[in-house]
Amino acid sequence: MKYEVILFDADDTLFDYGMAESHALYHAFAHFGLPTGAEDYAASYKAINHSLWKDFEQGRITSAALRVERFNRLFAAHSLELKPDEFSEAYLRFLGEGTFLIQGAVELCGELAGSRLAIITNGIKDVQQSRIKGSPLSEVFEAIIISEETGYQKPETGIFDYAFERLGISDKSKVLIVGDSLTSDIQGGINYGIDTCWFNPLEKPGDPGVLPTYEIRSLDELLEIVR
Repeated sequence: MKYEVILFDADDTLFDYGMAESHALYHAFAHFGLPTGAEDYAASYKAINHSLWKDFEQGRITSAALRVERFNRLFAAHSLELKPDEFSEAYLRFLGEGTFLIQGAVELCGELAGSRLAIITNGIKDVQQSRIKGSPLSEVFEAIIISEETGYQKPETGIFDYAFERLGISDKSKVLIVGDSLTSDIQGGINYGIDTCWFNPLEKPGDPGVLPTYEIRSLDELLEIVR
């Protein structure tokens, strides 16, 4: 194997975050008596949430503040008389049920059984652990490294220091990070000096300032790179 250790991002790399998010929004709004709430406000929520996660990557907001602030902004924008903290708690509970996987994830991890696999994710600890442990990939990963536990988030080098220490890695040339985000996964790998693989199934335009070592459209393409 060219790479002995593969660090996978979780959301939209192995796990289908869009499906998990839709599941959580639908059930949270229904729980608070708004059965069409997810349909009515999903687009607005996603824009707000995306902006706040960008702020999180840049260290401008904590994950604890983010989880409530996104609903505070959403409800204010649409004059909804719901309590953001209570809604957030319900939403996160339902989000933790979202064990949906990207097509080919199970098969890929099975083919990579000879490699050391780990998750490195910017996410909320309880939610990510629940989703991973409840999925068919529950026994696949040697370690699940979550930003909330480490005090750092991708693209900061601190989360990679934590991962390397946790996994007992010293040779960066034997490590590959695979993820869908140029700004967190790929930039983080570049910052740390490890090879990167951009999972880009939607063929999004690249960024000349963030150049991955590899780019793939489907997960099975990773096998040729690793081997």
